[in-house]
Amino acid sequence: MAEVTCNGRSYRLPKRPTVVICLDGSEPGYIEAAIEAGVAPTFARFMREGLHTHAESVIPSFTNPNNLSIITGRPPAVHGICGNFFYDPAAGAEVMMNDPVFLRAPTVLAAFHNAGAKVAMVTAKDKLRLLLSNGLDYATGRAVAFSAERADQATRAANGIDGVLELVGKPVPEVYSADLSEFVFASGVKLVERFRPDVMYLSTTDYIQHKVGPGTAIANSFYGMIDDYLATLDRLGCTVLATADHGMNDKHLPDGSPDVIYLQTLFDEWLGKDVARVILPITDPYVAHHGALGGFATVHVPSGTPVPELLSRLWDVDGIEMACAKDIACQQFALPPDRIGDIVVLSEKHKVLGTSPERHDLSGLDEPLRSHGGLSEQRVPMIANRRASTPLPVPLRNFDAFEVALNRLE
Repeated sequence: MAEVTCNGRSYRLPKRPTVVICLDGSEPGYIEAAIEAGVAPTFARFMREGLHTHAESVIPSFTNPNNLSIITGRPPAVHGICGNFFYDPAAGAEVMMNDPVFLRAPTVLAAFHNAGAKVAMVTAKDKLRLLLSNGLDYATGRAVAFSAERADQATRAANGIDGVLELVGKPVPEVYSADLSEFVFASGVKLVERFRPDVMYLSTTDYIQHKVGPGTAIANSFYGMIDDYLATLDRLGCTVLATADHGMNDKHLPDGSPDVIYLQTLFDEWLGKDVARVILPITDPYVAHHGALGGFATVHVPSGTPVPELLSRLWDVDGIEMACAKDIACQQFALPPDRIGDIVVLSEKHKVLGTSPERHDLSGLDEPLRSHGGLSEQRVPMIANRRASTPLPVPLRNFDAFEVALNRLE
């Protein structure tokens, strides 16, 4: 078999281990600043001698929708994951979308695994593990998938591997730390050395990017760490391509407090208490670093509600970049209509959207808020250690990563 087909796209079987990396939250500028600081020579070489361009993420520019888009090669309208969290009208409940039951398309890893290839996946947080590894059969001995967060709990039956801590030589890292991402890279290197996967996906966490911007000592140190591991993967003969799920921006006032538009408060004023239901798809179990405040929200309103009038009011709110009805949003952003509210709202670059002040626990914010979710965080890097031998897709999306890595690099 010369190629594998997944979700209507064809991928060539790799001649060498191919590693696609999602550098969570990597706003353009972080890598360039680290290079300028002299701590990222591998990135500099990749960008000079290999591939260096920019791509667009999917909207909402959140972690789960973009990771699933990257690993399926398609937007949320195809794979169904349009946020970390959504309102299920049929169940009358707000639910997390971290269960594979919500996934509507196979992954590229599963397609290669089914074709007889060896595949591996390491994600920072366990919330993504089941989605990204969906369809893998660990009994074959050709699949490994685990999270850094729960690496100590990995078993051959559930993850295709055991003894991860001994293999990697590191303890289980703290969730809110740079160590969580480093564990992902350290695992990736060990898997290439011991398991030699044909295709591997590594996904980090944006803890650092939520805390500090490009060019800071903390950020430069973090990308310098990544640079060292990229050098090792390159030395081991891998094709390496790195992109991101979203960017990151400051979202705070001069005094350091979050600059928030509280949508539930607005809709309560306009329609009555809790008549509308505001959903923030950034919500997940790990909100300490962003307080569930992001740049994208959906709003469910009762049938017969004058949506055009509400949209007009939203456009008049300072800091709203876009407000539209469901059908427009689904068409423009390739979203699944049954998992989106009647109204979609996106905030401007330095604003975030919330429900109401009393519903957000901001006690975990130990730095001025940096967050994502809107159009301003859609531009992401795409960098590889090999040149492109054929023209890249236009427009280039982050979910073209596997197609570029497997089909278009020398």
